[in-house]
Amino acid sequence: MDLNAWFEKGLTADEYIQSMNRNKQEMLSILNQFSLRDADKHQLEQLRPRKLRAIVLTEDWCGDAMLNNPILLKIAETAEIDVRFILRDQNLELMDQYLTNGTSRAIPIFIFINQDGVEVGVWGPRAPEIQARVDKERAALPDNDSPDFQEKQMAMYKRLSASYQTDPAIWQTVADSIISLLLK
Repeated sequence: MDLNAWFEKGLTADEYIQSMNRNKQEMLSILNQFSLRDADKHQLEQLRPRKLRAIVLTEDWCGDAMLNNPILLKIAETAEIDVRFILRDQNLELMDQYLTNGTSRAIPIFIFINQDGVEVGVWGPRAPEIQARVDKERAALPDNDSPDFQEKQMAMYKRLSASYQTDPAIWQTVADSIISLLLK
């Protein structure tokens, strides 16, 4: 698989943001509010000579993308990582190479590559701590066949989305997870 070709096919951040129909304002709000810690900036600046690039498998309707994509953009800005966005639903050939747990087309997925197009790391769809929180919330839901399952599931998603948009600790957790992968 030619990751350089996929990278070239992708949308720039501006193109992706302009094309968004859902979660655009929410994503931009996180982008405008989140700041990297000085220590993180210093570490990320050390990555600049590597000239990394990132392919982001995403869709604008995804709450995890709403949270994670702006954090990645802040990291990329500091580390001088060129980022391109690929829409999952139109590019299943690539998506199916990066399934979560071998079965799920969960997004976003960040594929970090070097200048030769060699994969140097993959991140997503969630930071482990955020995944644990989602798992805990899901475990508290009634059975799928319960009459109030859908109502409770929608309430859970609304709660998660609200916290994703307003909780700086969640933003830092995501940043820490991505930075940890990049510094390996």
